Amino acid sequence: MSGPEKRSAKRETLSPKKDPIVSLVRYSEIGFIIPSAVLLGFFLGKLLDYWLHTKWLYLVGLLFGAVIGFAQMIRMALGASGKEADSASPGESDSASDRNSNPKHE
Repeated sequence: MSGPEKRSAKRETLSPKKDPIVSLVRYSEIGFIIPSAVLLGFFLGKLLDYWLHTKWLYLVGLLFGAVIGFAQMIRMALGASGKEADSASPGESDSASDRNSNPKHE
C-alpha cells in the first residue's frame, strides 16, 4: 500500500466516535453553548430595552438565553450519549438506511 492508501485505510479503521479530536470538539462545543446563549439573550434584551425605552427586558433576555442554552446542552448531551450507546452494540444498527448509504456493506 502506498502513502495515501495507507492513510485512507487508517481513517476507515478509526471510528469518528473513538477519535479523541472529535470527542474534544463535541464536548467543548457543549461548554460554549450556555455562555453564548446567555450573552446573546442579554444583548438582544438590551437592544429591546433601547428600542422600547424600558429597563427590564435585558433580564428577560438573560433568563431566556440561559433556558435555551441549558435546553440545547441537554439535547446535545443526550444525543451524544445515545450515539455512544448505539456504537457500543455493533450489529444492532444494521438498518435498511445504513445498508443503502454504505455500498461496501453488501
